[in-house]
Amino acid sequence: MASGALIALVLLTALNLLNYIDRYILPGVQPLIQADFHATDEQMGALTTALFITYMLTAPCTGWLGDRFSRKPLIVAGAVLWSLATLFTYWVHDYWSLYFRHALVGVGEATFGIFAPAVISDFFPPRDRNRILSIFYLAIPVGAALGYLIGGQLGSRYGWRTPFFVGAIPGLLIAGAYAFFATEPLRGGSEADRETIARPTTAAMYQNFLGLFRNPGFLCATLGMAMMVFTLGGISTWMPTFLNRFAGMSVGKAGTILGAITVVDGLAGTAIGGWLAQRWLRRDHRALYLLSAWSMILTLPLAALVFFGPPAWSIPALFAAEFFLFLNTGPLNAAICNSVSSGVRSSAIALNLFLIHMLGDTFSPQIIGHISGMAHSNLRIGLGLTLVTLILSGVLLFAGARYAPRLEELTQ
Repeated sequence: MASGALIALVLLTALNLLNYIDRYILPGVQPLIQADFHATDEQMGALTTALFITYMLTAPCTGWLGDRFSRKPLIVAGAVLWSLATLFTYWVHDYWSLYFRHALVGVGEATFGIFAPAVISDFFPPRDRNRILSIFYLAIPVGAALGYLIGGQLGSRYGWRTPFFVGAIPGLLIAGAYAFFATEPLRGGSEADRETIARPTTAAMYQNFLGLFRNPGFLCATLGMAMMVFTLGGISTWMPTFLNRFAGMSVGKAGTILGAITVVDGLAGTAIGGWLAQRWLRRDHRALYLLSAWSMILTLPLAALVFFGPPAWSIPALFAAEFFLFLNTGPLNAAICNSVSSGVRSSAIALNLFLIHMLGDTFSPQIIGHISGMAHSNLRIGLGLTLVTLILSGVLLFAGARYAPRLEELTQ
């Protein structure tokens, strides 16, 4: 079991890394694509909207499948699909083909993004999930940074299509490795209450799913995450363009600097946030929620300085803001996994992903682009909207702390 858990963690983390590399290549080359296709800010924001619409529509189906069938072939299929869609981008020569390609990526991501945390939760007990999921989610900042870097550097030298070709091949290789070497864990095998291991009937699964809407700990964490994702989705999509327009950086330089900030802050913030939450949990079972809430509040003034402060302060403020934003990566995802039983965990993660993208980053890039267009291409005004959602996120997570489950084994 130990070797199977380690193999699964390594391969799933590698797939998560490649997932975010593929996703963030687009923002890294966005100014080049926009110039090539003569697209508006709103049209460029709509590409991310297309990805998350298909993500949301696919998630309920894949969540249901994950609670009833083996997740291993579904993970492999999703990774192959998004990698092939990324590879297809090399041959795209008009805006609507790129739009279709980006929408297709969402279908692949809606499988892997749901099943991976559920599989990891079945391998590792609740007392270890914050630590293990913090390791798994370290791939987000590293992948995003590499996506910015690969997109900006290769795109400016060899054309914007080349980074997509380079980013697609490793995903196919890791998917093959997972198919050959990974094992499927016993569903609920890490739970203290072994009664949850048995596969529930369809009627029971339906009742368990409806129960998610009466679970305040799950709902507060999910809605708080949705507001954070609105902010993060908008910033990550538009920040390279913002630095290009308002800080006078070239596409390559903006991608390199943003990539460096993201990887340093992501690694440090995610690791420190997971460590702080683990120590805090020894004294307070609400720690996962409280640390996530304070993460939002501390990000707020720094984000305002990035958007509306002098250009000379944009990079230092962005560095500090991203650090605090990444503090909650492991703790908030662990809070969601711990708030539900293993029998409905895939469906809960599917519902979580549906809501955070429907209310978060599905529409935020396009809304920001629309506001920017109304304000005569002033991205400062559009990005200012994300400050409001940071406040809402903090409020919701503080409220959710009242309903944090008491996991007594965490203190042992």
